[in-house]
Amino acid sequence: MATMAAVDLGAQSGRVALGVFDGERLSVTELHRFPNVPVRAHGTLYWDILRLYDGVLDGLRLASREARDGVDSVGVDTWGVDFALRDRDGRLLGNPVHHRDARSERGMEATLARIPARELYDRTGIQLMPINTVFQLGAMAADDDPALAVADGMLLLPDLLHYWLSGVAACELTNATTTACFDPRAGAWASDVLQRAGIPQRLFGEIVPPGTELGPLARDVADETGLGEARVVVPATHDTGSGVASVPFRHPDAAYISTGTWSLVGVELTEPLIDDRTFESNLTNEGGVGGTYRLLRNVAGLWLLHECRRTWALGGRDWSFDELVAMAAEAPPLGAVVDTNDPVFAPPGDMPRRIQTFCERTGQEPPETPAEVVRCVLESIALGHRRAIELLRAAVGAAPPELHIVGGGARNRLLCQWTADATGLAVLAGPIEATLAGNLAVQALALGELASLADAREAVRSSFETTPYEPAPHELWDEAYLRLERIVVAGSRPAEEVLTR
Repeated sequence: MATMAAVDLGAQSGRVALGVFDGERLSVTELHRFPNVPVRAHGTLYWDILRLYDGVLDGLRLASREARDGVDSVGVDTWGVDFALRDRDGRLLGNPVHHRDARSERGMEATLARIPARELYDRTGIQLMPINTVFQLGAMAADDDPALAVADGMLLLPDLLHYWLSGVAACELTNATTTACFDPRAGAWASDVLQRAGIPQRLFGEIVPPGTELGPLARDVADETGLGEARVVVPATHDTGSGVASVPFRHPDAAYISTGTWSLVGVELTEPLIDDRTFESNLTNEGGVGGTYRLLRNVAGLWLLHECRRTWALGGRDWSFDELVAMAAEAPPLGAVVDTNDPVFAPPGDMPRRIQTFCERTGQEPPETPAEVVRCVLESIALGHRRAIELLRAAVGAAPPELHIVGGGARNRLLCQWTADATGLAVLAGPIEATLAGNLAVQALALGELASLADAREAVRSSFETTPYEPAPHELWDEAYLRLERIVVAGSRPAEEVLTR
């Protein structure tokens, strides 16, 4: 039997859970949840990393009190791409900047002026998005940011938290692969890419695989939390990596969607797939557990709904997510659709108004009521899922037999059903706590309680319920999908080209 603490930080909140694996089944109990609220200061959007770390310590103290026989290990996962710089004494050189800050766009332009997009993709296999670490660092290089000159090392956010917990600095593989600074063919940092982008190579340290034990908790952390001799084990520190590790696949060729702020739509491969087709489709190759690779596409997901809810709450209408979903169910189906990946939806702001403006700009009748806006968002995400599935099918040369939805979106019955309807695929939803389950399963692998990734998935299958959704295809979905395709294509070409076709 193993008792483990899992820390999972998401874009909206963080949480600490206690997991127990008894040799057959894995139980997960959430102990502590705390908000993750970015802070804008002097024109820059930051993560409040010290406040998040304080929330982590609070949760670990609770884990110490709840675990009867002590905690064997602790592991942290977060979102990808964002990082912190530290000096030669390990001290933080400022709060990490949020990937939705305006510098990401500047950095993408500056970096691609030095390294052509096709070449950067061929070397790293990562979907070209402004949020990528290489573009954030590229912005710092282009701005001659003094922090780069004095920094002794870079740590991605879960690696920073592991460093504070254990005193050991290392970069875990699954998150390293999200940076577009990593060469998946060589299995090492892409040093020539970094040099050409003007990014100091000294910042990049040792890469370790998921399941690596860093050592015991630092003495001060052990004393403060009461966790004693617990070990620090790196799970798949990219939250999607942990989520996919827990997918209870019935067919090896099935597709998955890890849902949350983003929807990560992908298939699991044994090696990266980097060619002209995957470049043209802007598919990404991210490392997984047990030598796997995740070929996937990022679809902006429930972020839009989070921002709609926040905007309405600021205006005095504080609806819960369940209330919003119930409202959407009563709204007319398949009206206006939006490309959720359009840059206009990336920054925080008045999302309902942006959605309406986007619909007007694309010649559609905009949704007027909150119920219509929510339905537009959820149906557009479902159609985005279909588009990603079509791109993956073309890339690997086969259609997936079914689709797994894991993560927070698995509890959203409308999104699950509409994804089944839009894609024409049977959907199996769950586990909802996929990221925590995957985090804990990899810790159990490191502790010798599980022998393989297949065993970990079998334990998840035995431990968590899933809900099936059968597709109910309708010609309205096909018509809406064609509309979305026209919108995406029009948005990806110069206006004068679109007008001549």
